[in-house]
Amino acid sequence: QVQPVESGGGLVQAGGSLRLSCAASGRTFSRYVVGWFRQAPGKEREFVASINWNVGLTFYADSLKGRFSISSDSAKNMLYLQMNSLKREDSAVYYCAAGRPPYGSVRNAYAYDYWGQGTQVTVSS
Repeated sequence: QVQPVESGGGLVQAGGSLRLSCAASGRTFSRYVVGWFRQAPGKEREFVASINWNVGLTFYADSLKGRFSISSDSAKNMLYLQMNSLKREDSAVYYCAAGRPPYGSVRNAYAYDYWGQGTQVTVSS
């Protein structure tokens, strides 16, 4: 099984940028849908973006489209999330997840089987 490992979180000022990385441990991300989710204190885990590793098809949360960008590097077996124009409300623990969600379920956290430990992103004003 694949084990995602996130890195790259930290403290950033509002309006700034941050890039998160997710490495695959154990196995490759090949044949998986790999996504980013986030969870702020007291809130449910929410979908950020995902990519079908083999075909490159991407999905975004509508509210984040244009500011966040998901990408992959198959040679390095790495997933990235570029976050621009960050806002205080983007503060959360960001998780990388892999799975084989049924068509139409890529935004559903329950459809992903393998999760990283999360990386904290804090946006200050």
